Amino acid sequence: MSGNSTAEDATRRLAAIDLGSNSFHLLVANYQHGQLQVVAKMGEKVQLAAGLDADENFTEAAMDRALGCLERFAPFLEGVSPADLRIVGTNALRAAHNAHALIDRAEALIGHTIEIIGGREEARLIYLGAAHSLAEVHGRRLIVDIGGGSTEFIIGEDFEPQALESLHMGCVAYTGTFFTDGELSEKRFRRAEMAALSELANIQRHYRQLGWQDPIGSSGTIKAAAAVIAARGDGDATLIEREALMKLRKKLIGFGHLDKVAMEGLKEDRARVFPAGVAILCAVFEAFDLERMRYSDGALREGVLFDLIGRNTPEDSRRHSVDLLMRRYSVETVHAENVAATAMAAFDQVRDAWALGEEQRLFLYWAAQVHEIGLAISHSQFHRHGAYLIEYSDLTGFSRPEQQALAFLVRAHRRKFAQKELEALPSAVQATYQRLARLLRLAVMLNHARPEQAIIDFRLACDGDTLHLTLPETRHQALLLNDLEQEAAYQKAAGLTLNYDA
Repeated sequence: MSGNSTAEDATRRLAAIDLGSNSFHLLVANYQHGQLQVVAKMGEKVQLAAGLDADENFTEAAMDRALGCLERFAPFLEGVSPADLRIVGTNALRAAHNAHALIDRAEALIGHTIEIIGGREEARLIYLGAAHSLAEVHGRRLIVDIGGGSTEFIIGEDFEPQALESLHMGCVAYTGTFFTDGELSEKRFRRAEMAALSELANIQRHYRQLGWQDPIGSSGTIKAAAAVIAARGDGDATLIEREALMKLRKKLIGFGHLDKVAMEGLKEDRARVFPAGVAILCAVFEAFDLERMRYSDGALREGVLFDLIGRNTPEDSRRHSVDLLMRRYSVETVHAENVAATAMAAFDQVRDAWALGEEQRLFLYWAAQVHEIGLAISHSQFHRHGAYLIEYSDLTGFSRPEQQALAFLVRAHRRKFAQKELEALPSAVQATYQRLARLLRLAVMLNHARPEQAIIDFRLACDGDTLHLTLPETRHQALLLNDLEQEAAYQKAAGLTLNYDA
């Protein structure tokens, strides 16, 4: 047996940070032989959602709390490759008008990109984390995760979600709405429950039709409820029975005020938002007619790590999303693959000079595959239609910034250069995506006549941002030369230089 370790034997240090509306969570783990071994796990109550002012902007105090927490997380990230770290933001960062102000400061502090993920993508990752922690359980599951600003509901089997939803209700948000002055009463509690039931009415019928064998809760609220119920002697810390939940509800109302809420098993920093979380949980039990719910420790941060393991592999969920887009909008596959092949040939010739990596190669490939999906709406301005479809669809595996970047490439693949859309991207990636857009434009142009085989017999060189394209003489057709002249003019108008041999 050889003493040399293989790639499969190597240990990867992975890390995930979940910037939740109530709490921030850090998870660091070693990945080897298909297993995760936790190295560090931390959580802090930051209450971002409670730090939104009347204009839906984060206060300075809320941003300071967030930055202070990230500063304490930072030492645990030493030795983690940037490719093995993901930081995701959820509901509060989706809602805040000045989220970019916090994100810019946080990225400068932590030295890594922060991704805001959509509600359904959050639900998918939560399911992934919970499913891995419950791998021994078979059958269809209902997963419920009550957060600070939103609550996610997922039905799935094994590791495949079948229904994903994120509803606008959370323990921090509902505390501010229904218990603003701190008063706890039956009337206030029922108002919170009714609001939650109203939200649940949108999914109640569909979810109950799908059905499940195993209802699971994976949030801090549900963990706290199970712990309090266990401390009161009404169960253990892994299960919530309906009768015990109703007793807990009555006990909370009996306190009369949020400031008086104190129970064995309940952490002091959660006490103020706990009644609102329990009100949401009671509504969930009522809407879905549950008798019990198990608690699972696997949640968003674990899901992010397992998703990270599958990224840039055949199991990457983003690949499946792109394939689905192509099928849904009846993309002409041969042409799309020809454009992609040409784009890859161009990419490989300039990747070193432009310091491009595998992630950029993937995005260029995907953009080439879906650059024509807008034709399903109209031939006129189809690049704009395609960009809109990509940016606003629920694309499994993609964060919002990733969808925006992919949408930009599709928008920029023809006609005048999309300078306004480029400037809407994070400043740190603008130069890279401008370069990728130029490669995609060349690939589309070289395949303009829709040949049966991809055009790859060309040379592409770069000197800084000046591109020089050399084509064999057999390619010097009038149509292509006319296209090159027009493309050089488009790029010149954007302050870029494209030279070519004619």
